[in-house]
Amino acid sequence: MGTRELGLPEKVASVHSLPERVTIWEVGPRDGLQNEKSIVPVEVKLEFLDRLADSGLTMLEATSFVSPKWVPQLADAEQLLAGLDRREGVRYPVLVPNERGLDRALEAGVSHIAIFASATETFAKKNLNSTVDDQFAMFEPVVTRARAAGLDVRGYVSMCFGDPWEGAVPAAQVAGVGKRLLDLGCSQLSLGDTIGVATAGQVETLIGEFPDVGALAVHFHDTYGQALANTLAALRCGVSTVDSSAGGLGGCPYAESATGNLATEDLVWMLDGLGVESGVDLDALVATSKWMAGKLGRPSPSRVVNALAG
Repeated sequence: MGTRELGLPEKVASVHSLPERVTIWEVGPRDGLQNEKSIVPVEVKLEFLDRLADSGLTMLEATSFVSPKWVPQLADAEQLLAGLDRREGVRYPVLVPNERGLDRALEAGVSHIAIFASATETFAKKNLNSTVDDQFAMFEPVVTRARAAGLDVRGYVSMCFGDPWEGAVPAAQVAGVGKRLLDLGCSQLSLGDTIGVATAGQVETLIGEFPDVGALAVHFHDTYGQALANTLAALRCGVSTVDSSAGGLGGCPYAESATGNLATEDLVWMLDGLGVESGVDLDALVATSKWMAGKLGRPSPSRVVNALAG
């Protein structure tokens, strides 16, 4: 039985003040799997990517060129990209931390990279072994070289709403980091609620700090069950790119209080009910997340996947 027979409302005309279409930036293959203790075979990762593409997702963050010492789950980045069946119309961005990571990405023939910054000093130290100001000296040559090579560059900002060591993070502080990334040459900025403490009001306040909402994406974790509400707040502010992870997989290896990402199924369910197009087949996506949960040997955190588990 499909999702519509089990209660999903029929699609309706787009609600006033919402975008007509949302681009879903699927982070499951990278952010979703990076925290897994048991190594997932590269063949499973490749099938995961194929299944996600089959469901209609067109932005699949495939892997990361971080040091295997720090994220052993993604040590197979080159092998994965070499075996990837790249679909027409689907993009496969990768995360890079520094110039060495960029070298590896260029050798692998990627066309889209992402860099990751911190909005707070403590997380910059723990995640990048840097300071908020000094991190830009590391990013500048990465972005410059990537753009010169014709690559698109996305910038992530972590700890945009709260930091487990520093507490609440001022919106102006986050915006300062984000604007510097855009000035470096990032085409898009993803604002991350790394530990899932944001509320809709905070989301509206932070987005209001940026003059070009079209350059923004949002990345919510669901620690307190606020990810969908925060996403809706962002959509009402004009944001039209949302990060999510199939099955709600993910976390952060350097922030223990971070739980799973916003589940892509939960996001698509909401978007369909709002009449906002995503291009994603919900039934195919749910089947993929059920399959991946089976490969990982545990239930999915996604509410939609669990509701349809029977």
